[in-house]
Amino acid sequence: MNRQMNQMSGERRPGFTPKQGQFLAFIDAYGRVHRRPPAEADMQRYFGVTPPSVHQMILTLERAGLIRRRPGVPRSIEILVPPEDLPVLQAQIQPVKISVPRY
Repeated sequence: MNRQMNQMSGERRPGFTPKQGQFLAFIDAYGRVHRRPPAEADMQRYFGVTPPSVHQMILTLERAGLIRRRPGVPRSIEILVPPEDLPVLQAQIQPVKISVPRY
């Protein structure tokens, strides 16, 4: 019933979580800048997460029908969400690593 009411009022809710939205926004932004989709390692560096975390997110996005990949083809992620439905990419603040010992 809520879905019908949202459609009637013209309100569209994204079919993804905020975290999934940030991954989609990153894939979109990376593709616009580099003219090719990111590798999982690029997402790992940007979000500061482990390789299994990135891979699981990619599988989740694919199962949800938000992206498509070609089997066996690296950097083949294609976003299936209209660009106007993507959130703004938020800057990821990474802690500064200090290599000088503290006294």
